[in-house]
Amino acid sequence: MNIVEYNRKAWNRQSTSGSRWSQPVDAETIQAARKGDWNVILTPNKPVPRNWFGDLRGTKVLCLASGGGQQAPVLSAAGAEVVSFDNSDEQLAKDRLVAERDGLVLETVQGDMADLSEFTDGCFDVIFHPVSNVFAENIRPVWQECSRVLRPGGRLLSGVMNPMFFLFDHEEAEQSGVLQVRYSLPFSDVESLPREKRDQIVKEGLAYEFGHTLEDQLAGQIDAGLVISGFYEDDWDDTSTPLNKYACMYIATLSRKVDLG
Repeated sequence: MNIVEYNRKAWNRQSTSGSRWSQPVDAETIQAARKGDWNVILTPNKPVPRNWFGDLRGTKVLCLASGGGQQAPVLSAAGAEVVSFDNSDEQLAKDRLVAERDGLVLETVQGDMADLSEFTDGCFDVIFHPVSNVFAENIRPVWQECSRVLRPGGRLLSGVMNPMFFLFDHEEAEQSGVLQVRYSLPFSDVESLPREKRDQIVKEGLAYEFGHTLEDQLAGQIDAGLVISGFYEDDWDDTSTPLNKYACMYIATLSRKVDLG
């Protein structure tokens, strides 16, 4: 199965159905961003610290797998030169909708987050990558490509799912009120789930998800030539998973490309 193509179609359906991550920001948000009043999120709730970006004016930013008319237009309005790169045509269309509505300069490119061959080495100052590598079958190639297209000293801002989320059957926990470990890590909807649950994902038109280990998420960045210099955790909400009552479900990192010169 071609996971990238399957997930592209699934995310196109999710985008048109009105997912939280597919709701374009309004004109007032863009107007405020132009005046310097803005924030964006890598994870569900906490705004990213502004000092993680540095001075955005004239900065070349790659919004990686973060289409949907939200972060990319805001960063453009704040003064960055933004390219939005996403697997979903519909998510990119939301970015273009906001850009055209509010007169923003914003480039959109469709493709796989693990293949940035569209771009030359060292062409971006900042990569903004919210929680989306949960849809990537293999995460280390994503970090390698991020490192390649960042200039020396460039910044990668990323959000990742806490892998403990994938240990549990959350549908079962919702029905029984009991959290029990069902799966091991790394986790794959394609390989880890029983047949009936895989069929349910396809029937509902959902994207396949993958639970990467912390070693692949964090050491993967380090092995790609990045140094982690910022970190925070974020919660979700109790309706999404009862596990949220016990631990933060999300992690955000700021990494910098090592200057070997």
